[in-house]
Amino acid sequence: MKVVVLTGPESSGKSALAQALNLQFGGCVVGEFVRHFIDERQRDTCYADVPTIARGQLAWEDHARAEQPPLLILDTHLLSNLLWSRTLFGDCPAWIEKALLNRRYDLHLLLSPHGMPWLDDGQRCQPALEAREAFFSQCRQWLLEHHQPMTVIGGAWEQRRDSAVQQVMALLR
Repeated sequence: MKVVVLTGPESSGKSALAQALNLQFGGCVVGEFVRHFIDERQRDTCYADVPTIARGQLAWEDHARAEQPPLLILDTHLLSNLLWSRTLFGDCPAWIEKALLNRRYDLHLLLSPHGMPWLDDGQRCQPALEAREAFFSQCRQWLLEHHQPMTVIGGAWEQRRDSAVQQVMALLR
């Protein structure tokens, strides 16, 4: 099983790209638990929710891993939980980073905020490009510091899709 993670700032095309990769290669897509959490509770999150959201994301990922698909596509993973917790609340439970580092991911596709418009979907909170750039930089820094396999994906939608397909194709060879 190969595991590909789509990561980066909001409104950079992660969910659409996950679906495009799934159409191209099959496998299994794991969505963002936090979206489910917010829809279910009908409120913004708070720091006390961070562990519940992280455990939910892990449970969804573990369920998909247990099925052993040839390709597992993660719309997000604990890196987003870690960085959003720090961004919104100034802290993050230490176990989240440890749990993230204890898992194997074959490829992170880090999506740049450039080339994609910000779309308000009722859950997003970073309309300013500068804020999305800062989140992108935090993702990149963390992935580099922890020697995670990563490729930056940018440009307009077609370029993102084509680049991501090429990266996954190379991974599956």
